[in-house]
This record gives sequence, C-alpha cells and structure tokens, in this order.
Amino acid sequence: MPSHLRTCVTLLCAAVLAALLPAGQAQAANRTVQGGRLDWGIKSSFQSYVTGPIANGSFSLTGGAATVGGSQFRFHSATGTYDGSSGSFNAGFSGGVHFLGHKKGDGGHQLDLTISRPTVRLAGGGGTLYVDVTSKAKGTGTVTTSSQVPFASLSLGGIDMKGGGSAVQLNNLPATLTAQGAKSFAGYYTAGTALDPVSLSADVKAAAAAEPSRTPAPSPSKSRAKKETSGRIEDGAVDWGVRRTFREYVTGAIADGEWKLSGGAQDGGALFRFPEGSGTYDEKKQTLDATFTGAVRFTGEQGLDLSLGKVRAEVTDSGKGTLYADVTSGSGSATKKKVPLVTFTAKNLTPKAGLARVTEAPAKLTADGAEAFGGMYKAGTAMDPVSLAVALTDSAELPALPDLGSTESATPEAAADEPKTAEPRTEATASGTGFPALPVGLAAASVLAVAAALLVVRRRRARPADGAPEEN
Repeated sequence: MPSHLRTCVTLLCAAVLAALLPAGQAQAANRTVQGGRLDWGIKSSFQSYVTGPIANGSFSLTGGAATVGGSQFRFHSATGTYDGSSGSFNAGFSGGVHFLGHKKGDGGHQLDLTISRPTVRLAGGGGTLYVDVTSKAKGTGTVTTSSQVPFASLSLGGIDMKGGGSAVQLNNLPATLTAQGAKSFAGYYTAGTALDPVSLSADVKAAAAAEPSRTPAPSPSKSRAKKETSGRIEDGAVDWGVRRTFREYVTGAIADGEWKLSGGAQDGGALFRFPEGSGTYDEKKQTLDATFTGAVRFTGEQGLDLSLGKVRAEVTDSGKGTLYADVTSGSGSATKKKVPLVTFTAKNLTPKAGLARVTEAPAKLTADGAEAFGGMYKAGTAMDPVSLAVALTDSAELPALPDLGSTESATPEAAADEPKTAEPRTEATASGTGFPALPVGLAAASVLAVAAALLVVRRRRARPADGAPEEN
C-alpha cells in the first residue's frame, strides 16, 4: 500500500478508535464530582405562607445550608459521579431546611417539615431530585421520615449533557412535584405542581487524577500521638454564622455592606470557621476552655462597623457553654476583651476517635452580646447555632467545611431575566492529556472529515497523469 494511503488509513482508524473507546479512555466516564452547590427555593409561595400572617412561622437551616438571593436555599458539598460520554450526572448535596408554622398551645406546631440532603440524578432528557423528608401530616399530625424520596422531576430542556470539562453548571431547571413528593410534602400540594427551579454547579475531577489523601501526614513535632485524657488540645475549630438574618441585613439593600475575614478565619457559606484551637479539655469533668484564631468584620451603611475576633469557647461541668469574642464596634473604638456573646448547651462531650465536638447547638444572645450588637437584638434572642470540635490526638480529623466548589463553577443567579438553562461547561483540553476533549458528536464529525479526506486523496491519486478522464 502506498505510504500516503497508509497514513490516511492510520488517521481514520485513530479517529474511529477515539470515538469508540470504552468509557474512561476517550470520554473519561464516571468521573468524580467533588465540590459544588445546589440553589433551590423549594417553593417560594410556600416560604411566604410559612413566614406570613396565617402560619406565622419560620424556617431554620441545618447541616451548613445557607440562603442566597431573595428566596433560595443553598445546599453544599456535592459528591457523586459524572459520565461525559453519556451525559449522566448523579450527585448528592448536604444541608437542610426546617419549616415550622401554626404554633399550638402545647408549644408544638401543626406545620413541621424538614427537607434535606438533595440528590440530583440526570440522564437522557431529564432527571429526578431526591430529598430526605420529615413531615407532619395535616389533620392527623402523624410524623413521617423518609429517605431519598423522588421529590421532583427535572427537565433539561434539550441540554446536551455530554462533555469533557472540569465543571457542570445548570441554571433554572424546571421542577415538578411527583406523586411521592406530594405525599411527603404533608399534603400541602398535589402531584404536578410546579416547584421552584433548580440551579447547580459542581466540580468534576479529571479521570486520571489520583484521589488526594484526606489524612494529613503528621508533622515531625507531633509524631507521638497524645492520649485522649491528656487534657491538651491538639487542634480545634468553632463554626458559627452569628445570625442568618444579620448576615442578610449586612449584604441587603439597607446596609449595603459586606464582611471580611482575617487571621485565618474561613467562610463556609452559612457560617464562619475560627480555626487553630488550643487550650485544655478535661474528659472526666467534660469541661473545655479553648481559644481560636481569626476574625470577621461587618461593615455597611447606617454606621455598621462590627468586628469579632479572638473567639473563645468555655464549657462547664454542668454542660453550659459560652462563646466569647473580642468586640470592636466602630472604627477607632476601643476593643472590649472577652465579651460573652452567646450561651449554648454542650452536654456529652465524650470524645470519639479522638474528637470532642458539639454540633449545631442552639445559641441565645447574652446581655453583653446584645450590647455588642448595639441593641439590634434583645438578650435571649436566638442566634445561629454553635458547632465546635477539638482534636485530642494527632490523628483526629476536624469536620470538613462546606465545599461550594471552585471559583470556575460560577454562582447561579436568580434574576428573572436569566436564561432558563445553560449548557455544561467544557474545557479546551482534557486535564492530564493535553489533547482536545471532544464531545462524542464532534469526534464523529472528525471521523467523517478524515474519511472524506481519504476519499479525496484516493480520487486525486487515481487521476491519470496525462489528463485523461477518470474512470467511473
């Protein structure tokens, strides 16, 4: 076979092989989804009903969930898989929302609904949104808890989910309540009811990338593990969002402000993490005295300027916890040291796997805390729950912060004029290969192009040198 034909055949075979390679080679099937957020208002009219004059209720956030925009809840830390060759997407998110309304004389509520841990599964032209639901039925008051209920059907609106990029971003997917969702929704809506649209963005890891170890190697200075009863804290963190409505006020139209973190403090979306805990812990008495690094400063219009730093947590043998901070109110004002801001309950601090922790303990504002906020809230006001964890051994791992994904997977907007859908992000090259990451359709087009080129070459070579007509 002439060399030019061998070259063309080689190119054709290579293109065909690229299009037909098994998953994980040509299109990196079942790649890992790690990090991202899902924004969903569940149903805006339901929110208005709960917080309105009829139900006269409220909602609270659990598991690191946050609010975003005017009426959306943000669920975080996407984990799952994405198959670029088929376009299938399967990812779960963390966090929950607890609605309460129609308070009864005994202190309970007729309306009591918790929706948490949304999972999105997409394949073909649509998909399903699954959630964990705990609800109290209207009328009977029967409480039902169900795991991963197929709550809403999702429409992709013709979006081609195939691709080879580093992130998937979908905005405003139409969501419709399923029959199972209507039942678990305590009968407030019927099957087929339109719910708020769902937006999500999630990071996708390259197929060839090795999973990083989540266990940090011990430093030379900490090579000997301490016993849990040693009393000295090796590391620790306090997670506290101050107060959801205060954060919304700061960034809202009135204050038109912001917050800035310093000294190593971290933003977890619905909370701030104050890290590098140090201090003492008594396992027998279950008492704790620990200080943490980092600070947060809130600024805005109407004279807003409040800084909280040098956070400290104390837990007594009675199980009462107090969160302190150095407080600066106003630029140039003197800093008040160790102000007791909130109290919380911290019972059963028995360590597990070298970690003593309190998870989302309800917190109430102290009188000194009310003064620190300039009288904006009264003493006894419910503030955001307090979570703290202290490591008593070198091997103990602190709870992970909510993972909202990379900056490349942009925050979905909730504007009314936003396009209903957006295609998944794709990158120019497949990470780790250096070669173009071609969707299946584009790979097929390449095959046809090579085949056409081969045909042209063959026809040109078949033409007689003397200019005689080609053979049919």
